[in-house]
Amino acid sequence: QHMTSGTPYIKGLYYPINERTKGIKKDEVIKLIRQAGQLILQGFSLPVQPRENLAADGQLFVEMCEKDKEFCTSVTTRSPHKKFICLEFWVEDFVHEHNQWKDGGYIDNGQNISCSFNRSLLRQLREKYGIKHYFENSSKPFII
Repeated sequence: QHMTSGTPYIKGLYYPINERTKGIKKDEVIKLIRQAGQLILQGFSLPVQPRENLAADGQLFVEMCEKDKEFCTSVTTRSPHKKFICLEFWVEDFVHEHNQWKDGGYIDNGQNISCSFNRSLLRQLREKYGIKHYFENSSKPFII
């Protein structure tokens, strides 16, 4: 996503976010290829806006930063007094509250590793963007 959102002359297409946990399926890939073909034949407006070139989880992350400046600073600004673990993550982990984003964090060598953020805002945004929440080690959605 960081490549497509910063490239205004291409149009990013993404595998359906709620289907990712089921593995990559041929039919979904074929749909994306056909969609790409349609875009090539019909064209699309340039420049493509950065946010438009993000998948749902990327759009959620951007909106989270817009609405919660403290969160945004905690995950984008490196400084000596901040936990590095809160800067080192995949958006998917944050969106699904895995690892350091999980309620209560996780234990590593007897130390609790966690990053604080506005859970209710994240959950509102997940609903807004139609992202089903999956607990770790589960293929069943859990809507909070």
